[in-house]
Amino acid sequence: MKKTFILTGLLVLVISVAFAQTGVKKRRPLPFEYGRVIIDNYSKRHRLAPVVFDHWLHRAKFTCRLCHVDIGFAMNANETRIRAVDNINGYYCGSCHDGKAVFSSCQSDTAGRNQAECTICHSFGKEVDKKYEFREFIKDLPKERLGNGVDWEKAESDGKIKPIDFIEGISIKRGKFVDPKDFELRSKVLGMPDIIFSHRKHTVWNGCEVCHPEIFVGIKKGMTKYSMVDLYEGKYCGVCHSTVAFPLLDCQRCHTEKVR
Repeated sequence: MKKTFILTGLLVLVISVAFAQTGVKKRRPLPFEYGRVIIDNYSKRHRLAPVVFDHWLHRAKFTCRLCHVDIGFAMNANETRIRAVDNINGYYCGSCHDGKAVFSSCQSDTAGRNQAECTICHSFGKEVDKKYEFREFIKDLPKERLGNGVDWEKAESDGKIKPIDFIEGISIKRGKFVDPKDFELRSKVLGMPDIIFSHRKHTVWNGCEVCHPEIFVGIKKGMTKYSMVDLYEGKYCGVCHSTVAFPLLDCQRCHTEKVR
């Protein structure tokens, strides 16, 4: 009974914060939409549909660090300002989509390009036959209740997926990583379970570089001060959680320590 009361109170707090930020509850994205980015810096001016980028497909194959550190994609949508010429020259999407490892993302002969190939990526608002269908792709992966409906952490630890963390000629060779110890973050709200932060679970995907120093300036516990409001505004943990990683609505994934 006590546990139910605490969890109910926690959910009410989360919903209250969400409403306080906008005044309107946003539509929760469907599992296949969660983490989706619509890229439209230059597409429409070249008479192409915007690019639809699905994180669920790419995070099953690559670590976050590979794309956001080694390749250099910005953490916020449309800030990288990817151009076709960049992809052709082997940058950004062209790091993998080079016609060898994966289908080519762009062609240098734009006048003679195959429109069917372009719509594989430039698919916003179009009916496109894709190589991977979401429900079929995730059917054997461990389930989670929110986000994509996939427990990506368990999928990786169980060996269901093996994200690539190195591309020859792009990534630097890193030494063996020693995980810092997990640590506790005390809840500021009476009756709310404390947070246990696991470095090991995060470094599998991020290393240190994704989070430090751009998201969390300090590496000493307690140096960076933040609140749940900051997270809901897309800062700190909120940079990834509620956009790609499991959403902030999944309170029990972080607030796991027993109430004292």
